[in-house]
Amino acid sequence: MRRGISVAAVVGVLALTATACGGDGGDGGDGAKAASDPGSVSGTVTWWDTSDATNEAPAFKKLVTAFEAKYPKIKVDYVNVPFDQAQQKFKTAASTGKGAPDVLRSDVGWTPGFAQLGYLKDLTGTPALDKPDDFLEGPLKNAAYQGKTYGVPQVTDTLGLLYNKDLFQKAGIDKPPANWQEVKDAAQKIKDRTGTGGIGLSPDSYYSLPFLYGENSDMVDVANKKITIADGASLKGIETAVDLVKSGAAPKPAGTDGYNALKTDFKNGKLAMLIDGPWATKEIFGGDAFKSKENLGISPIPAGSTGTAGAPVGGHNLVVYAGSKNFDASYLFVKFMTDTAQEEAASTAVGVLPTRKSAYTKDVLADPVRKAYYEALGKAHARPAIPQGGDLFTDWLQQYTKILTLKEEPKEGLDATAKAWQSALLKDYEIQK
Repeated sequence: MRRGISVAAVVGVLALTATACGGDGGDGGDGAKAASDPGSVSGTVTWWDTSDATNEAPAFKKLVTAFEAKYPKIKVDYVNVPFDQAQQKFKTAASTGKGAPDVLRSDVGWTPGFAQLGYLKDLTGTPALDKPDDFLEGPLKNAAYQGKTYGVPQVTDTLGLLYNKDLFQKAGIDKPPANWQEVKDAAQKIKDRTGTGGIGLSPDSYYSLPFLYGENSDMVDVANKKITIADGASLKGIETAVDLVKSGAAPKPAGTDGYNALKTDFKNGKLAMLIDGPWATKEIFGGDAFKSKENLGISPIPAGSTGTAGAPVGGHNLVVYAGSKNFDASYLFVKFMTDTAQEEAASTAVGVLPTRKSAYTKDVLADPVRKAYYEALGKAHARPAIPQGGDLFTDWLQQYTKILTLKEEPKEGLDATAKAWQSALLKDYEIQK
């Protein structure tokens, strides 16, 4: 259980502070050498890449090769770390001072927490954060904590409603559903007329957020220090998701690896709709149902009973470990991986969304998938900018999976989540009913 900073973490923070102040062999972390004479910088940079090993990582490996060609004195030790293991693995390595990477691809929700613990280098004013005015406002905010920038935005994303145009046409549906009731109705028509399943709802807690936003709620109210996951509005939102499962509009997801199973069914034409982000499209286009890319439709997240619709702003930052032995090389690597050319290359290769305004070139926006998600970003909801933001999903994941697989009543799971957060993560917050 996480009850604040452990003794090991405190020791780690003190050790990192000493390291960052100059105990690293002369590289004090100001980036002067990287800025003035980048060609002379040498050494090894260990990078933990948390991208999907099959669909995204190969593109990022190519960029690593390009970086090493540009800076032949710097070697990148590339390590692909499964996303669901990376947060705790980095915490353990950073708190003990053993085995942490120089650079981590951090989820935006993890960044404030790592910064609060002292595990990250402040990148404000360093060569790593090049041309900050060129970054989209949302992603740049997601890289900051208490007025300092601890990450450089690499990719951003949000969620949308993906649908199979051919199945919609066969079912006589001429436009994508605009709210959850229309989703339910469309799913029934599709099932009756084609025998295909309706909509895939991932049991991952991140995918619960559109149901909360649709009732004008959220996990927490930071300004008023209230836990809102169990209030009436949130309950209504989650009951909407459960109703889709109970009605048969959505198949009951598997408790283990439910997300990937649903994605496989959608790409092979066994489901007509799926809630997902741009990162999933490359795999989807490899399925039998989408050999013609034009068959994939993307529309905004359906609205809840309030008429409000919204999806979370997601994405990843490249962060630098405060105990790195080679800040200059790490800064150059982060700068390279997040410059316009590399962001455009990654976007066109695997469909991820750039964080730089200048990377939204004609080639990037010519793709209907990227264009659809780019437009959706303008209406997306920022996630709570608190150190505990990433950890909130851990307890909620357990409960939401039980709820969506019909093993637990929504109210029971929401109440349990709120109490767990107040006990371990948000002790100074009130639970709003």
